[in-house]
Amino acid sequence: MRINRFISECGICSRRNADNMIDEGRVELNGEIIRHPGEDINPDEDVIRVDGVIVKPVKKEYYVLYKPKGYVTTTKDEKKRPEVTKLIKSSAKIYPVGRLDINTTGVILLTNDGDFSNNLTHPSNRVPRVYSALLSKPLNVDDRLALTKGIFLDGRKSSFTEILFPDKKNFRRVEVTTVEGRNHFVKRMFKARGYFVKTLHRVSFGEFNVFGMKPGEYKKINMPTPVRKKKK
Repeated sequence: MRINRFISECGICSRRNADNMIDEGRVELNGEIIRHPGEDINPDEDVIRVDGVIVKPVKKEYYVLYKPKGYVTTTKDEKKRPEVTKLIKSSAKIYPVGRLDINTTGVILLTNDGDFSNNLTHPSNRVPRVYSALLSKPLNVDDRLALTKGIFLDGRKSSFTEILFPDKKNFRRVEVTTVEGRNHFVKRMFKARGYFVKTLHRVSFGEFNVFGMKPGEYKKINMPTPVRKKKK
């Protein structure tokens, strides 16, 4: 087994991040620092340390959580705000897959599988996210067209895949689909056209949703189907 894969199976990080840790000299194989992520090891005989600590493979766990308002999607918060990891009863060292703002609600996944997390969030896989947003004012036709056709954000063309109106009598309530995972992407896109997002709820993330669940509830799931790269 390659050492970067072994580190990933220990729940430390994804293979991609394991490569970086090895390059930074943070990984030891039988007492010696290594620099090659493709180094072959024998998990039953070799001793691997990351930052001086011996690591061993862990059982992978996957959870779908209905994130409530007021919780942060980090494993350690300097402001001592409530963390989503505290809502799940598990002895495993799990962490959120991606992020949601503290006041954004809806589906978020937690796991200790670095490769799964990286696969789901990597931009090249174009995994769709669906959000329900309440805007400060009705969304007009021109802005709806611009946001789906593309505007410039962070110096590059950005767009929503789709914008729907669940309530045909209320154009402040919109449902948007995007394959973007940039911080505050939905809010910043609307802000660029003069709209303030008053509430935001993630309806689904890829194949995962929280239909039938209440805020704070979660469910443990089996190993998810690998993400297949979407065509542009």
